[in-house]
Amino acid sequence: MGLALWHFYMALKSHGEGAVPSVNGRPLFVPTRRATIAVGLVLVLFAGLVAGTAGLVAVGVPRTVLSWLSYALALGLLLRAVGEFRYVGFFKRVRGSKFATLDTFVYSPLCLLLAAGVALVASHPHS
Repeated sequence: MGLALWHFYMALKSHGEGAVPSVNGRPLFVPTRRATIAVGLVLVLFAGLVAGTAGLVAVGVPRTVLSWLSYALALGLLLRAVGEFRYVGFFKRVRGSKFATLDTFVYSPLCLLLAAGVALVASHPHS
C-alpha cells in the first residue's frame, strides 16, 4: 500500500526526477498523471492479493488461486529486479543517471525483497 500511496503522491507532483530511466539527462518516457494513478491502482490490487493470500482479508477466491497469483506476482517482481539488461534492474548497462543510481540501490533491491516476501506468503497456508 505504501508504494501505491507513493504513486498517487507522485501523480500530484509536477515531475519526479529519478522516477524513470534516462539517457544523457533525457527521460526515455514521460509518464502521464493518468498512467501514474493507474500504476498506483494496480499496486493497491497487488496489496489486496497479498493480504488475501495471507488471510488478512477475505476476497472470495480459493486459497490455491490466490497462492498461484501471488507466485506470479513474486516472479514478476523478481524479473523486475533482474531487469531487461539495458536501462532497468541489477544487470543494466546504462548507468550514471539519478534513476540508475536509485534503481541499483533502492528500486531493484526493493523488488527483490518484495518478491521474496510475496513468495513466502504464497508458500505458507494461513489459519
